[in-house]
Amino acid sequence: MDLHLFDYAEQGNFSDVSWPCNSSDCIAVDTVLCPSMPSKGVLLYTLAFVYIFIFVIGMVANSVVVWVNVQAKTTGYDTHCYILNLAIADLWVVVTVPVWVVSLVQHSQWPMGELTCKVTHLIFSVNLFGSIFFLTCMSVDRYLSVARFAHAPGHRKKTARRVVCVLVWLLAFGLSLPDTYYLKTVTSAAGNETYCRSFYPEHSAREWLVGMELLSVVLGFAVPFSVIAVFYFLLARALPASGDPEKQGSRRIIFAYVVVFLLCWLPYHVVVLLDVFSVLHYISFTCQLETFLFTALHVTQCLSLVHCCVNPVLYSFINRNYRYELMKAFIFKYSAKTGLAKLMDASVAEMEYSALEQTPK
Repeated sequence: MDLHLFDYAEQGNFSDVSWPCNSSDCIAVDTVLCPSMPSKGVLLYTLAFVYIFIFVIGMVANSVVVWVNVQAKTTGYDTHCYILNLAIADLWVVVTVPVWVVSLVQHSQWPMGELTCKVTHLIFSVNLFGSIFFLTCMSVDRYLSVARFAHAPGHRKKTARRVVCVLVWLLAFGLSLPDTYYLKTVTSAAGNETYCRSFYPEHSAREWLVGMELLSVVLGFAVPFSVIAVFYFLLARALPASGDPEKQGSRRIIFAYVVVFLLCWLPYHVVVLLDVFSVLHYISFTCQLETFLFTALHVTQCLSLVHCCVNPVLYSFINRNYRYELMKAFIFKYSAKTGLAKLMDASVAEMEYSALEQTPK
């Protein structure tokens, strides 16, 4: 997935950079050099604070989800496999955020070397794709479990989910490789500025850039959102119509799944499409457009990463079975220190004794 947040910078920043590109088709440097944004520093430092907040909340929330799923012997709900992998993917996404913040506060410079550039990008991209794909799989699985395979053997469904999870990780890895392969670090002529950028083959640089951006839009948003919206709509229709507050609550949660995904990802991909139109000259390049794209790409990708904090709430904490497993996991984890284990053992023994007393002689 394209890292516009960390890869897009003002043209004026690159006037003295020795780019490894000699072709007339090279699109790394525009012939128009625009003045630097007056409020650029304010924007980047503000976003850095937001990213730190996303990092802290995302680390805590997703770590709890992973820990509970690992601790619990049974989760009580069918999509445990997807929820665990979703939390792992979101956790790895937020783990990379501090590295990007370091680059962000240095105005997109990259002082950490080319290997770190490639590895961090690969981890971020694989897990971001993975997170979106697991949300998509979950919507399909929930509908099929209710409307088609409600009575299918549990072990078969569990095996199928595990196979799907493996395929999702392989697909996410495959989609992330091309952009990672072409990442390079480039240093200014003065030697005091280093950037991490994608350098595609010179003879088709524009086509590669447009292709990678369209890949991000189609497979990172258009297809997943279409699948999520359709299958959650079908799931809502499959739920029996009644005045039961629990059923009504289920429909509201389903609606929230779709709306949150749309709010987090639509703005970013709309701006990416505008960037594509600019590269293809469907939109005339101006300094005002460059400033808008620079600001909009940074802000909207920041918004998109909020999903790493929201997913644990929507798909785990809001679930009654999950809350029960969370409570049970904490009880068993810390009961030895509090003496609660002995109390629970005594209660169980008393119940067993009572059952024996009531057994006919």
